[in-house]
Amino acid sequence: MHIPSLIEAKRDGHALSAEQIRFLITAYAQGDMPDYQMSALAMAIFFKGMSGDETAALTEAMLRSGTVLHWPKDAPMRVDKHSTGGIGDKTSLILAPLLACDGLWVPMISGRGLGITGGTLDKLESIPGFRTQLSESEIYKTLPITGCLMVGQTANLCPADKKLYALRDVTGTIQSIPLLTSSIMGKKLAEGLNRLILDVKYGSGAFMQTREQAQALAESMVSVGRALGVRSSVRLSPMDEATGESAGNALEVIECLRCLQGQGPPDLENIVLDLACAVSISSRAELRQMLHDGRAYAKFQHMVTVQGGRVESLERLHKIHRAPVIHEMIADRSGHLRRLDAGTLGRAVLALGAGRAKATDRIDPAVGVDGLRKVGQEIQAGEVLLRIHARSQADAEEAEKAIAQGVDIR
Repeated sequence: MHIPSLIEAKRDGHALSAEQIRFLITAYAQGDMPDYQMSALAMAIFFKGMSGDETAALTEAMLRSGTVLHWPKDAPMRVDKHSTGGIGDKTSLILAPLLACDGLWVPMISGRGLGITGGTLDKLESIPGFRTQLSESEIYKTLPITGCLMVGQTANLCPADKKLYALRDVTGTIQSIPLLTSSIMGKKLAEGLNRLILDVKYGSGAFMQTREQAQALAESMVSVGRALGVRSSVRLSPMDEATGESAGNALEVIECLRCLQGQGPPDLENIVLDLACAVSISSRAELRQMLHDGRAYAKFQHMVTVQGGRVESLERLHKIHRAPVIHEMIADRSGHLRRLDAGTLGRAVLALGAGRAKATDRIDPAVGVDGLRKVGQEIQAGEVLLRIHARSQADAEEAEKAIAQGVDIR
Protein backbone atom coordinates (compact mmCIF):
# COMPACT_ATOMS: atom_id res chain seq x y z
CA MET A 1 0.00 0.00 0.00
CA HIS A 2 1.69 3.16 -1.27
CA ILE A 3 -0.38 6.35 -0.96
CA PRO A 4 1.04 8.21 -4.00
CA SER A 5 0.50 5.12 -6.17
CA LEU A 6 -3.11 4.83 -5.06
CA ILE A 7 -3.70 8.54 -5.80
CA GLU A 8 -2.17 8.02 -9.25
CA ALA A 9 -4.40 4.99 -9.84
CA LYS A 10 -7.53 7.00 -9.12
CA ARG A 11 -6.19 9.95 -11.13
CA ASP A 12 -5.89 7.61 -14.11
CA GLY A 13 -9.45 6.33 -13.68
CA HIS A 14 -8.77 2.96 -12.09
CA ALA A 15 -11.06 1.47 -9.45
CA LEU A 16 -9.71 1.09 -5.94
CA SER A 17 -10.44 -2.03 -3.92
CA ALA A 18 -12.29 -1.93 -0.60
CA GLU A 19 -9.01 -2.83 1.11
CA GLN A 20 -7.16 0.04 -0.56
CA ILE A 21 -9.93 2.50 0.34
CA ARG A 22 -9.91 1.35 3.97
CA PHE A 23 -6.14 1.79 4.05
CA LEU A 24 -6.34 5.36 2.73
CA ILE A 25 -9.16 6.46 5.05
CA THR A 26 -7.54 4.83 8.09
CA ALA A 27 -4.22 6.52 7.26
CA TYR A 28 -5.93 9.89 6.92
CA ALA A 29 -7.93 9.51 10.14
CA GLN A 30 -4.78 8.55 12.07
CA GLY A 31 -2.71 11.42 10.65
CA ASP A 32 -0.45 9.23 8.53
CA MET A 33 -1.81 10.79 5.31
CA PRO A 34 -1.40 14.59 5.18
CA ASP A 35 -4.05 17.02 3.92
CA TYR A 36 -2.17 17.71 0.70
CA GLN A 37 -2.35 14.03 -0.30
CA MET A 38 -6.04 13.77 0.65
CA SER A 39 -6.69 16.95 -1.36
CA ALA A 40 -5.09 15.30 -4.38
CA LEU A 41 -7.13 12.12 -3.88
CA ALA A 42 -10.35 14.12 -3.45
CA MET A 43 -9.66 16.00 -6.69
CA ALA A 44 -8.95 12.71 -8.48
CA ILE A 45 -12.27 11.33 -7.21
CA PHE A 46 -13.99 14.57 -8.25
CA PHE A 47 -12.84 14.18 -11.85
CA LYS A 48 -12.76 10.38 -12.26
CA GLY A 49 -15.66 9.36 -10.00
CA MET A 50 -16.17 6.04 -8.24
CA SER A 51 -18.20 2.93 -8.92
CA GLY A 52 -21.12 1.96 -6.69
CA ASP A 53 -18.93 -0.61 -4.93
CA GLU A 54 -16.16 1.94 -4.39
CA THR A 55 -18.65 4.47 -2.98
CA ALA A 56 -20.11 1.91 -0.59
CA ALA A 57 -16.58 0.93 0.50
CA LEU A 58 -15.66 4.60 1.00
CA THR A 59 -18.80 5.18 3.09
CA GLU A 60 -18.15 2.12 5.24
CA ALA A 61 -14.51 3.16 5.70
CA MET A 62 -15.68 6.59 6.87
CA LEU A 63 -18.24 4.96 9.17
CA ARG A 64 -15.73 2.49 10.61
CA SER A 65 -13.04 5.14 11.14
CA GLY A 66 -14.73 5.74 14.49
CA THR A 67 -17.49 4.46 16.73
CA VAL A 68 -21.17 3.86 15.88
CA LEU A 69 -24.01 4.73 18.25
CA HIS A 70 -25.92 1.72 19.58
CA TRP A 71 -29.38 1.99 21.15
CA PRO A 72 -31.46 -0.38 23.31
CA LYS A 73 -33.59 -2.88 21.42
CA ASP A 74 -36.75 -1.42 22.93
CA ALA A 75 -35.86 2.18 22.02
CA PRO A 76 -38.26 4.15 19.79
CA MET A 77 -37.59 4.18 16.07
CA ARG A 78 -34.59 6.37 15.23
CA VAL A 79 -34.99 8.60 12.22
CA ASP A 80 -33.08 11.48 10.74
CA LYS A 81 -33.07 13.75 7.74
CA HIS A 82 -30.26 15.09 5.64
CA SER A 83 -30.43 17.91 3.14
CA THR A 84 -27.72 18.29 0.54
CA GLY A 85 -27.81 22.01 1.21
CA GLY A 86 -29.39 25.08 -0.26
CA ILE A 87 -29.90 28.78 0.28
CA GLY A 88 -32.15 29.42 3.26
CA ASP A 89 -32.57 25.68 3.85
CA LYS A 90 -33.43 25.62 7.55
CA THR A 91 -35.79 22.65 7.70
CA SER A 92 -33.70 20.58 10.14
CA LEU A 93 -34.34 23.02 13.00
CA ILE A 94 -38.10 22.54 12.57
CA LEU A 95 -38.23 18.89 11.54
CA ALA A 96 -36.25 17.39 14.44
CA PRO A 97 -38.52 18.71 17.24
CA LEU A 98 -41.63 18.02 15.15
CA LEU A 99 -40.73 14.34 14.73
CA ALA A 100 -39.80 14.11 18.41
CA CYS A 101 -43.34 15.29 19.23
CA ASP A 102 -44.49 12.21 17.29
CA GLY A 103 -42.64 9.83 19.63
CA LEU A 104 -39.67 9.25 17.34
CA TRP A 105 -36.04 9.69 18.34
CA VAL A 106 -34.01 12.06 16.17
CA PRO A 107 -30.25 11.85 16.94
CA MET A 108 -29.34 14.48 14.33
CA ILE A 109 -25.64 14.88 13.61
CA SER A 110 -25.23 17.97 11.46
CA GLY A 111 -22.48 19.88 9.72
CA ARG A 112 -21.26 23.39 9.13
CA GLY A 113 -21.68 25.48 6.01
CA LEU A 114 -20.18 24.26 2.76
CA GLY A 115 -19.55 26.78 0.00
CA ILE A 116 -22.54 29.10 -0.41
CA THR A 117 -24.90 26.87 1.56
CA GLY A 118 -25.47 27.44 5.26
CA GLY A 119 -24.73 24.93 8.01
CA THR A 120 -27.14 23.77 10.70
CA LEU A 121 -24.49 24.01 13.43
CA ASP A 122 -23.58 27.58 12.46
CA LYS A 123 -27.25 28.56 12.72
CA LEU A 124 -27.76 26.88 16.09
CA GLU A 125 -24.67 28.53 17.53
CA SER A 126 -26.35 31.92 17.10
CA ILE A 127 -28.46 30.86 20.11
CA PRO A 128 -26.48 32.03 23.19
CA GLY A 129 -25.08 29.10 25.15
CA PHE A 130 -26.28 26.40 22.75
CA ARG A 131 -23.79 23.51 22.76
CA THR A 132 -23.42 21.75 19.43
CA GLN A 133 -20.57 19.56 20.68
CA LEU A 134 -21.74 16.81 23.04
CA SER A 135 -19.76 13.74 24.03
CA GLU A 136 -21.11 10.32 23.15
CA SER A 137 -22.08 9.74 26.80
CA GLU A 138 -24.01 13.04 26.73
CA ILE A 139 -25.76 11.99 23.52
CA TYR A 140 -26.85 8.72 25.13
CA LYS A 141 -28.17 10.61 28.19
CA THR A 142 -29.82 13.46 26.28
CA LEU A 143 -31.80 11.74 23.53
CA PRO A 144 -34.15 9.79 25.84
CA ILE A 145 -34.91 13.07 27.67
CA THR A 146 -35.59 15.32 24.67
CA GLY A 147 -36.41 12.89 21.84
CA CYS A 148 -34.21 14.99 19.57
CA LEU A 149 -30.80 16.57 19.61
CA MET A 150 -28.76 18.48 17.07
CA VAL A 151 -25.01 18.12 17.40
CA GLY A 152 -21.77 18.05 15.49
CA GLN A 153 -19.64 15.00 15.08
CA THR A 154 -17.86 13.86 18.19
CA ALA A 155 -14.17 13.09 18.01
CA ASN A 156 -14.99 9.39 17.63
CA LEU A 157 -17.90 9.56 15.16
CA CYS A 158 -16.61 9.40 11.56
CA PRO A 159 -13.35 11.22 12.39
CA ALA A 160 -12.08 10.75 8.84
CA ASP A 161 -15.12 12.53 7.44
CA LYS A 162 -14.82 15.35 9.97
CA LYS A 163 -11.36 16.13 8.59
CA LEU A 164 -12.31 15.62 4.95
CA TYR A 165 -15.52 17.68 5.26
CA ALA A 166 -13.54 20.81 6.16
CA LEU A 167 -10.96 20.09 3.47
CA ARG A 168 -13.54 19.71 0.70
CA ASP A 169 -15.07 23.06 1.57
CA VAL A 170 -11.87 24.91 0.70
CA THR A 171 -10.45 22.76 -2.14
CA GLY A 172 -13.27 22.90 -4.71
CA THR A 173 -14.23 19.25 -4.26
CA ILE A 174 -17.69 19.56 -2.72
CA GLN A 175 -19.77 18.62 -5.76
CA SER A 176 -18.65 15.02 -6.14
CA ILE A 177 -21.31 12.31 -5.86
CA PRO A 178 -19.01 9.70 -4.21
CA LEU A 179 -17.61 12.27 -1.74
CA LEU A 180 -21.05 13.70 -0.97
CA THR A 181 -22.52 10.22 -0.56
CA SER A 182 -19.80 8.93 1.74
CA SER A 183 -19.83 12.09 3.86
CA ILE A 184 -23.60 12.22 4.26
CA MET A 185 -24.24 8.53 4.71
CA GLY A 186 -21.19 7.89 6.88
CA LYS A 187 -22.32 10.45 9.47
CA LYS A 188 -25.97 9.43 9.33
CA LEU A 189 -25.37 5.68 9.57
CA ALA A 190 -23.12 6.29 12.58
CA GLU A 191 -26.23 7.51 14.44
CA GLY A 192 -27.69 3.99 14.64
CA LEU A 193 -30.77 4.84 12.55
CA ASN A 194 -33.74 2.79 11.38
CA ARG A 195 -34.89 5.26 8.72
CA LEU A 196 -33.39 8.21 6.88
CA ILE A 197 -35.01 10.99 4.83
CA LEU A 198 -32.86 12.53 2.11
CA ASP A 199 -33.76 16.00 0.84
CA VAL A 200 -31.71 16.33 -2.34
CA LYS A 201 -31.60 19.84 -3.78
CA TYR A 202 -30.95 20.88 -7.36
CA GLY A 203 -30.69 24.22 -9.11
CA SER A 204 -28.59 27.37 -9.00
CA GLY A 205 -28.44 27.42 -5.19
CA ALA A 206 -27.48 23.77 -4.74
CA PHE A 207 -24.45 21.56 -5.27
CA MET A 208 -26.38 19.59 -7.87
CA GLN A 209 -27.26 21.98 -10.68
CA THR A 210 -29.75 19.75 -12.52
CA ARG A 211 -32.50 17.35 -11.55
CA GLU A 212 -30.56 14.58 -13.30
CA GLN A 213 -27.52 15.20 -11.07
CA ALA A 214 -29.75 15.25 -7.99
CA GLN A 215 -31.34 11.97 -9.07
CA ALA A 216 -27.90 10.42 -9.47
CA LEU A 217 -26.87 11.53 -5.98
CA ALA A 218 -30.16 10.29 -4.51
CA GLU A 219 -29.73 6.89 -6.13
CA SER A 220 -26.14 6.70 -4.88
CA MET A 221 -27.19 7.42 -1.28
CA VAL A 222 -30.17 5.06 -1.34
CA SER A 223 -27.94 2.32 -2.78
CA VAL A 224 -25.32 2.82 -0.07
CA GLY A 225 -28.01 2.90 2.62
CA ARG A 226 -29.44 -0.37 1.33
CA ALA A 227 -25.97 -1.95 1.22
CA LEU A 228 -25.35 -0.92 4.84
CA GLY A 229 -28.81 -1.77 6.18
CA VAL A 230 -30.75 1.53 6.48
CA ARG A 231 -33.92 2.22 4.50
CA SER A 232 -33.87 5.69 2.94
CA SER A 233 -36.58 7.91 1.43
CA VAL A 234 -35.84 10.70 -1.06
CA ARG A 235 -37.37 14.08 -1.82
CA LEU A 236 -35.98 15.97 -4.83
CA SER A 237 -36.33 19.72 -4.18
CA PRO A 238 -35.71 22.59 -6.63
CA MET A 239 -33.35 25.27 -5.31
CA ASP A 240 -33.53 28.08 -7.87
CA GLU A 241 -34.91 30.40 -5.20
CA ALA A 242 -34.20 30.44 -1.48
CA THR A 243 -36.32 28.38 0.91
CA GLY A 244 -38.50 30.59 3.07
CA GLU A 245 -37.88 34.29 3.53
CA SER A 246 -34.34 34.54 4.94
CA ALA A 247 -30.75 33.45 4.43
CA GLY A 248 -28.11 33.90 7.11
CA ASN A 249 -27.67 32.36 10.54
CA ALA A 250 -29.59 34.13 13.30
CA LEU A 251 -32.06 35.35 10.67
CA GLU A 252 -32.89 31.76 9.72
CA VAL A 253 -33.26 30.71 13.36
CA ILE A 254 -35.72 33.56 13.87
CA GLU A 255 -37.71 32.33 10.87
CA CYS A 256 -37.67 28.77 12.24
CA LEU A 257 -39.07 29.99 15.56
CA ARG A 258 -41.99 31.50 13.64
CA CYS A 259 -42.56 28.26 11.74
CA LEU A 260 -42.45 26.23 14.96
CA GLN A 261 -45.34 28.38 16.15
CA GLY A 262 -47.37 27.96 12.96
CA GLN A 263 -46.42 31.36 11.55
CA GLY A 264 -43.79 30.38 9.00
CA PRO A 265 -43.78 30.93 5.23
CA PRO A 266 -45.99 28.40 3.38
CA ASP A 267 -43.13 26.99 1.27
CA LEU A 268 -41.03 26.27 4.37
CA GLU A 269 -43.89 24.63 6.26
CA ASN A 270 -44.82 22.48 3.26
CA ILE A 271 -41.27 21.16 2.83
CA VAL A 272 -41.09 20.30 6.53
CA LEU A 273 -44.41 18.45 6.39
CA ASP A 274 -43.40 16.58 3.21
CA LEU A 275 -40.25 15.35 4.94
CA ALA A 276 -42.02 14.48 8.19
CA CYS A 277 -44.71 12.48 6.40
CA ALA A 278 -42.02 10.22 4.92
CA VAL A 279 -41.34 8.65 8.33
CA SER A 280 -44.08 9.77 10.69
CA ILE A 281 -46.84 7.60 12.12
CA SER A 282 -49.12 10.65 12.20
CA SER A 283 -51.09 12.22 9.37
CA ARG A 284 -50.08 15.43 7.65
CA ALA A 285 -52.97 17.23 9.35
CA GLU A 286 -51.83 15.98 12.77
CA LEU A 287 -48.24 17.04 12.11
CA ARG A 288 -49.40 20.46 10.97
CA GLN A 289 -51.40 20.78 14.18
CA MET A 290 -48.25 20.09 16.21
CA LEU A 291 -46.64 23.10 14.50
CA HIS A 292 -49.65 25.34 15.04
CA ASP A 293 -50.56 24.46 18.64
CA GLY A 294 -47.13 25.07 20.15
CA ARG A 295 -46.04 21.48 20.80
CA ALA A 296 -43.16 21.58 18.30
CA TYR A 297 -41.97 24.93 19.67
CA ALA A 298 -42.08 23.60 23.23
CA LYS A 299 -40.00 20.60 22.14
CA PHE A 300 -37.46 22.89 20.47
CA GLN A 301 -37.25 24.99 23.64
CA HIS A 302 -36.67 21.84 25.70
CA MET A 303 -33.87 20.75 23.35
CA VAL A 304 -32.26 24.21 23.55
CA THR A 305 -32.37 24.13 27.35
CA VAL A 306 -30.92 20.63 27.66
CA GLN A 307 -28.12 21.52 25.22
CA GLY A 308 -27.13 24.53 27.30
CA GLY A 309 -28.88 27.28 25.36
CA ARG A 310 -30.57 30.21 27.07
CA VAL A 311 -34.17 29.65 26.09
CA GLU A 312 -35.14 33.17 27.15
CA SER A 313 -32.86 34.50 24.38
CA LEU A 314 -34.96 32.96 21.60
CA GLU A 315 -37.47 35.80 21.59
CA ARG A 316 -34.61 38.33 21.63
CA LEU A 317 -32.40 36.98 18.84
CA HIS A 318 -33.36 39.89 16.59
CA LYS A 319 -31.84 42.22 19.18
CA ILE A 320 -28.91 40.04 20.22
CA HIS A 321 -27.75 39.66 16.62
CA ARG A 322 -28.80 42.95 15.09
CA ALA A 323 -26.47 44.00 12.26
CA PRO A 324 -25.27 47.62 12.31
CA VAL A 325 -26.78 48.25 8.86
CA ILE A 326 -30.18 47.02 7.68
CA HIS A 327 -30.62 48.10 4.09
CA GLU A 328 -33.79 47.76 2.04
CA MET A 329 -33.42 46.66 -1.57
CA ILE A 330 -36.15 48.42 -3.54
CA ALA A 331 -37.78 47.19 -6.77
CA ASP A 332 -37.03 49.58 -9.64
CA ARG A 333 -39.98 48.45 -11.76
CA SER A 334 -43.42 46.88 -11.52
CA GLY A 335 -44.33 43.39 -12.70
CA HIS A 336 -44.17 39.78 -11.57
CA LEU A 337 -41.06 38.49 -9.85
CA ARG A 338 -39.79 35.93 -12.35
CA ARG A 339 -36.46 35.20 -10.66
CA LEU A 340 -34.62 35.87 -7.41
CA ASP A 341 -31.72 33.57 -8.07
CA ALA A 342 -30.67 31.42 -5.12
CA GLY A 343 -27.07 30.99 -6.21
CA THR A 344 -26.55 34.71 -6.71
CA LEU A 345 -28.18 35.39 -3.35
CA GLY A 346 -26.05 32.76 -1.62
CA ARG A 347 -22.82 34.22 -2.93
CA ALA A 348 -23.84 37.68 -1.73
CA VAL A 349 -24.71 36.35 1.74
CA LEU A 350 -21.39 34.49 1.87
CA ALA A 351 -19.55 37.72 1.01
CA LEU A 352 -21.38 39.51 3.84
CA GLY A 353 -19.75 37.08 6.29
CA ALA A 354 -22.46 34.46 6.85
CA GLY A 355 -20.24 31.65 5.52
CA ARG A 356 -16.61 30.70 5.08
CA ALA A 357 -14.22 31.31 2.20
CA LYS A 358 -11.56 29.30 4.07
CA ALA A 359 -11.72 26.83 6.94
CA THR A 360 -10.45 29.29 9.57
CA ASP A 361 -12.98 32.05 8.77
CA ARG A 362 -15.35 33.13 11.55
CA ILE A 363 -19.10 33.15 10.96
CA ASP A 364 -21.00 36.39 11.53
CA PRO A 365 -24.42 35.33 12.89
CA ALA A 366 -26.06 38.72 12.32
CA VAL A 367 -25.55 39.23 8.57
CA GLY A 368 -27.68 37.95 5.72
CA VAL A 369 -30.98 38.80 4.07
CA ASP A 370 -34.60 38.55 5.12
CA GLY A 371 -38.03 39.63 3.94
CA LEU A 372 -37.44 37.83 0.64
CA ARG A 373 -40.25 38.17 -1.85
CA LYS A 374 -41.18 34.94 -3.63
CA VAL A 375 -41.13 34.08 -7.31
CA GLY A 376 -44.55 34.62 -8.89
CA GLN A 377 -45.54 37.50 -6.64
CA GLU A 378 -46.66 40.79 -8.17
CA ILE A 379 -44.24 43.59 -7.38
CA GLN A 380 -44.80 47.33 -7.53
CA ALA A 381 -41.99 49.78 -8.25
CA GLY A 382 -40.77 51.17 -4.94
CA GLU A 383 -41.66 48.07 -2.91
CA VAL A 384 -39.08 46.29 -0.77
CA LEU A 385 -37.73 43.12 -2.41
CA LEU A 386 -35.64 42.11 0.60
CA ARG A 387 -33.59 43.51 3.47
CA ILE A 388 -29.81 43.21 3.63
CA HIS A 389 -28.23 42.90 7.09
CA ALA A 390 -24.59 43.99 6.90
CA ARG A 391 -21.64 45.23 8.94
CA SER A 392 -21.31 48.42 6.88
CA GLN A 393 -23.21 50.46 4.32
CA ALA A 394 -20.50 49.65 1.76
CA ASP A 395 -21.02 45.90 2.36
CA ALA A 396 -24.78 46.32 1.98
CA GLU A 397 -24.44 48.25 -1.28
CA GLU A 398 -22.00 45.67 -2.66
CA ALA A 399 -24.44 42.89 -1.76
CA GLU A 400 -27.30 44.73 -3.45
CA LYS A 401 -25.30 45.05 -6.67
CA ALA A 402 -24.54 41.34 -6.59
CA ILE A 403 -28.12 40.27 -5.79
CA ALA A 404 -29.51 42.52 -8.53
CA GLN A 405 -27.77 40.35 -11.12
CA GLY A 406 -30.15 37.52 -10.19
CA VAL A 407 -33.40 39.52 -10.10
CA ASP A 408 -35.90 39.51 -12.97
CA ILE A 409 -39.17 41.49 -12.72
CA ARG A 410 -41.37 41.80 -15.79
